[in-house]
Amino acid sequence: MYNIPGHHHISMITKNANDNNHFYKNILGLRRVKMTVNQDDPSMYHLFYGDKTGSPGTELTFFEIPLAGYTYRGTNAITRIGLLVPSEESLHYWKERFEEHEVYHAEIGTYANRPALKFEDPDGLRLVLLVGEGERLDFWETWEKSNVPEEHQIQGMGPVEMTVKRLDKLARTLTDMFGYTEVSRNESEAIFQSIEGEVFGEIVVKYQDGPSERPGRGSVHHLAIRVKTDEELEYWAEQVKQRGFHSSGIVDRHYFKSLYFRESNGILFEIATDEPGFLVDEDVETLGEKLDLPPFLEERRKEIEAKLAPIKD
Repeated sequence: MYNIPGHHHISMITKNANDNNHFYKNILGLRRVKMTVNQDDPSMYHLFYGDKTGSPGTELTFFEIPLAGYTYRGTNAITRIGLLVPSEESLHYWKERFEEHEVYHAEIGTYANRPALKFEDPDGLRLVLLVGEGERLDFWETWEKSNVPEEHQIQGMGPVEMTVKRLDKLARTLTDMFGYTEVSRNESEAIFQSIEGEVFGEIVVKYQDGPSERPGRGSVHHLAIRVKTDEELEYWAEQVKQRGFHSSGIVDRHYFKSLYFRESNGILFEIATDEPGFLVDEDVETLGEKLDLPPFLEERRKEIEAKLAPIKD
C-alpha cells in the first residue's frame, strides 16, 4: 500500500480575481504561480498561489465566479484552512500586519493544539495561521521577492478542517482507505494525519448536525491530497472504485493528473500527482505573470482572453 505524503492543494471560490490577487500576493506575500482558467469552464479564471515554484503542499487555488453569492454556513463542508508559519513571533508579526491592512482577525490563541491566529480573506474564507513544528518544511521554497520577510513567510498548508454530520464515515475513509492515523478524538472532533507526527497532512474533522452548507464566495470547493506518481494515482483510483465511490476517473490537468470523488458526507476530494508541476510550460523567473492555457485550449486563446477581465498587479 502507498502512503499519502500530505496535502497537494486546496481550491476555493472567489467573487473578484483582482481583490483575490491583491490579498494573496500583496498582503499574504505568496507568489502567484499560475494564472490560468478552469479547464471545465474556461470563461473563469483559475488562480494558483504558493511558494517560489508552487510546490505541492503550498498551493491555494481560486475559481473566479463574479456572480457568486454569499456562503450559507453549515455542515458537510470544508470549513477552515490552516497555513503554517515558522514561530510564535511570526503570529505577532501577522497580527500587526492584519491590523495595518484592516484584515478581519481574532486574537492569538490556539487551534488543533498549536499556537494560532484566525483570520478571513475578503470573501469571508476562514483561515488560520499556525506555528509548525519549528523546522523549515523541506518542500517549501522561499519566494525572495515576497514583501513578507523570509522568517515570517507562510510555508504551506497545515490542518484542513472538515465539518460533517457523520464523523465516523469520514474517519473510515481516511484511515481504512488512505492510511491516515487518528491522533486524537473527543465527542465532537477528531484529528487525522497522513504521516503521523507531521502537521502538513493533517485533517481536523468536526461533528455538526443541521443543514448542509450552501456554497458561495469564500467557500471551499475541494481538497487535493498528494500522490507522487501516475502509478500511485492508478492504485488509488482502484481503491476508490473498490469501496463503491463514484469518481471522475483519471483526468490530465496538464500540471498534474488527478481523480475526483465525494466521500459519504459529500466532501469532494481530489487525488493529484506531484508532477509535472507548474514549470512544465513556464520559466521559474516569469512564473504566473501571463495567462497560461493547457495545450487543448491554446487554439481558443483569443476567445478565452476576450472574456476575462484583466488582473491589475
